[in-house]
Formats: sequence, structure tokens, C-alpha cells
Amino acid sequence: MKNLTVISLFAICILTLSNWSCVTTPTIGYFDSKDSTKLQLLNKNFPESAVIGTDDILAVTLSSMNQESNEILNFNNITTLSTISYPGSTGGQRGQPLGFLVDKNGQIDIPFIGKVEVVGLSLEFAGNKIKGLLEAVLKEPTVSVRFLNLKYSVLGEVVKPGIYNLLNDKTTLPEALAIAGDLTLYGNRTNIMIIREQKDSREIARFDLTTKEIFNSPYFFIKDGDVIYIEPLKSKGTFTEQKIQLAPLYMAGISTALTFITLIISIIK
Repeated sequence: MKNLTVISLFAICILTLSNWSCVTTPTIGYFDSKDSTKLQLLNKNFPESAVIGTDDILAVTLSSMNQESNEILNFNNITTLSTISYPGSTGGQRGQPLGFLVDKNGQIDIPFIGKVEVVGLSLEFAGNKIKGLLEAVLKEPTVSVRFLNLKYSVLGEVVKPGIYNLLNDKTTLPEALAIAGDLTLYGNRTNIMIIREQKDSREIARFDLTTKEIFNSPYFFIKDGDVIYIEPLKSKGTFTEQKIQLAPLYMAGISTALTFITLIISIIK
């Protein structure tokens, strides 16, 4: 009889502790990850090529077979201007060196060849144009052109909200969120907002990252000036209050468990 009493009390104690310690953890997945299909073919999505405009800042890396010429070619990229610095910037992604400013006439000033009109061109076409002009004065020149002033913002429930450099036109929404450290536990993955400035309007689009809809969307690729906003889940606002409200229950559970343990020990003795 004594053993039966001890076992009964022990079982009650275990059940009491399990009721208070049981916490349901939500499953967080992206892009319909529960789909067990091993191979899925989605339509190919191509980014729109960004074109150079006035007041853009370009990093133009120039080189040739002559080391002395290389030092002259890239002098402006290194010494003429300081750095871009955004609030909360970290090494590698932001704080990039400034390069060639596209003037009001749509031109940049390149050593050896002078003014080159690049406005309205893609980075690839601008690089080929500069390379063609350099071939007249240098042996086997190579040219690389990229933007330095394009940016996008990530706000709301992400690990690292801030302003980030947009280094090319192939950066996708998932990549932009990954750069910002991904969504926090309280980020609403079913209602991602993208605010995009067009010439005569402002567009607001919403997406559910738990489905595959973003892959076929024109907002899959990030553009200059895009604002990505992650709203908090409704549960976040009451999380602190819930903890305060449940604190007495937790304390009561612990007290009950200690009482059972003390009773068990006294019976055993």
C-alpha cells in the first residue's frame, strides 16, 4: 500500500510538471517547405538591367598589361572621395569606397581617354564602351563597372534592420532578407511588404514567404530605393503581458511539485 501511494504521488508530480513545461513551438518554414516533391521546375525569372543615371556613383576598375598605367587608371577610385557610410554599417557590405560621379551631362572622366558618356547604359554596356576607347591607347585593357550609390532598406522584425548597398541588379528578396540576418521569431512571414518608387507612383506589394509566389513576381529582384518591411506578429505585443500573467501559475506549479516531493520523501522515510 505504501509503495502504491508513492507511485501515485510520483505520477501526479510528473503530470503537474509536464502541464506547466509543455510549450508549443511554431513551425517556421519558407516557400512551401512541407511539400515533399523532390524536384520542382519553376519559371525562370530575369531581373531588369539597371541603367546609369546622372549623379550615380560608379566603381570603375581599369587595368592593362602595364603596371604604371594601372596605377594612373585607378588613381581616382582610390583618392578622390571618401566613403559611403550608413547608420549601423558593418565592414564588407557598406562603407564602400566612392568612385566616378556621373555629372549632369551624363559623363564620367576616365584617365587617358577623358569624358565618356555613360548615362542610359547598363553596367555591361558602359564597361564595353570604356574598354573599346582604352584599346586605342593601352594593351589588352580590362574594365569592370558597378554601382556604389544604389541601396535598399530593411525595416521591422529582422535581426539587422538598416540600409544596405545594392551592388547589382541580381539581388533577390530572399538574399536581401538573409543579408539583414533573416526574420526574427516574431516576424510575420505571411505578409512581407515591399515599397517601390516608380517614376510617377509608389507601389506597395505584399507576399507570403511560406509559399512559392515570390519566385514568379516582378518583386523577386530588389531595385534601388526599395523598402522591405516585416511587420510583427500580433502575439508579440502581448508576449510580455502573458509572461507576467502566467508567472503566478508557474510559481504555483513549482510550489506544488516541491510539496509532492517533500511528501514522497516523508513517506519513504
